[in-house]
Amino acid sequence: MSSVTATAARAPRRRRRDPQRLLPRWLQVLVVVLLLLSLAPVAYMLVISVSPDIDASAGRLWPSHVVPSNYVDVFTTVPLAQGLVNSLVSSLGAAAIAVVFGLGAAYCLTRFEFRGRDTLLSAFVGLQSIPGVMIILPLFVVFSSVGSALGVQVIGSRTALILTYLTFAIPFATWLLVTNMRQIPISFEEAAMIDGLSRVGALFRIVFPLMVPGMVVTLVFALLVGWNDVLFASLLTNPETQTAAIQLQTFALSTEGGALPLYGQLMAASLISAAPVVILYMLFQRQLVGGLTAGGEKG
Repeated sequence: MSSVTATAARAPRRRRRDPQRLLPRWLQVLVVVLLLLSLAPVAYMLVISVSPDIDASAGRLWPSHVVPSNYVDVFTTVPLAQGLVNSLVSSLGAAAIAVVFGLGAAYCLTRFEFRGRDTLLSAFVGLQSIPGVMIILPLFVVFSSVGSALGVQVIGSRTALILTYLTFAIPFATWLLVTNMRQIPISFEEAAMIDGLSRVGALFRIVFPLMVPGMVVTLVFALLVGWNDVLFASLLTNPETQTAAIQLQTFALSTEGGALPLYGQLMAASLISAAPVVILYMLFQRQLVGGLTAGGEKG
């Protein structure tokens, strides 16, 4: 025992490597420079959003005086609040539905053996490569036909946007949740069922709590599908249901050819439209990192 202790005492202590030293110095500097360059457009937008329009049109990078009223005036110039509400309802609605359906599909694909399972999962992945411009006209015809048959105006409603976003969000959510659910050993559910829980009980009390990071990641990225959309929203909405992206597009086009474009309000509107997604990232940053890295862990 004493020899083992002496050997252990003589063994050199393994020094913990500093993660910052994993990269050479020049590469660290390069990464910092690239990060600053990526933030430069956002910083420019922030400066212009509080600058007088005459300064922005003259190309001045620093305002002669600060004009914070651009963040208030833009709501009277363009119906931005209505656009934000429409974006939130359509995007969040589609994302929530996609997570629910994706969970069910992911559970079946990871817990049950059936013919065509791998083909179905590959099809979900392949659907992500279909460009939106390919399906926009068929969707328009289908919604028009359904509206004529049922006497319900589908085109121009938020429902049309939610249904459209689901065509992309559900396959993406299923694929992402399958990756996360594979990390949960099936022995956890078997042990819970031996202790008296039903399959549904084990699903709600064991699997779902462990899937929270994956569900958050899926919800955020599925929400981005609708939040960043311009193609479908430009065809399937009317002035009352236009999303924030369409409001920004209309606002930018309306300022062209005028006496002096409203640069400050344009930048303020863009930053306000991006704020909900940024806040969402900040609130769920820990879950996002955990959910994204879960697929790379060994089960």
